[in-house]
Amino acid sequence: MVTSGTYDKQHLFDTPEKLTHLQDRLFELAVQYGWSLQAWAAFSNHYHFIALAPSDPKSLQVLVRHLHSVTARELNQADGTPGRKVWFQYWDSHITYENSYRARLNYVHRNAVHHGLVADPREYAWCSAGWFEGTASPAYHKAVSNTPISRLSVRDDF
Repeated sequence: MVTSGTYDKQHLFDTPEKLTHLQDRLFELAVQYGWSLQAWAAFSNHYHFIALAPSDPKSLQVLVRHLHSVTARELNQADGTPGRKVWFQYWDSHITYENSYRARLNYVHRNAVHHGLVADPREYAWCSAGWFEGTASPAYHKAVSNTPISRLSVRDDF
């Protein structure tokens, strides 16, 4: 699981177009580096994603650096702010237990609700909740949705 935030928690991805661009770049680079996205949520000042590692899990750092570099450059060009610092840093965790994995999937899918942006996570366009519901088996979707998230410790003070 990866979490990253913008520098000083600034709301830089503050339009639907900017959020779509961030999400599209995440999709492109995950494929390029061989990571299989399982959940994602992009916001104006942070994002989360969960992905299955390829044969070389060390490529995660390269993927995130590439994502931050290209999105910062493109955002600054669009905003006319060359050289502005966009990203602060990122945190990642290796999930090894199935229950922990399901809890984090549920957390990422529900993050837009947590931040008060929507009442139903499927309503948030830059989140995997709707995609997950449509692709997971009904039993697995129910298992993930019913996994408690209250005991998770995730950086999300954005």
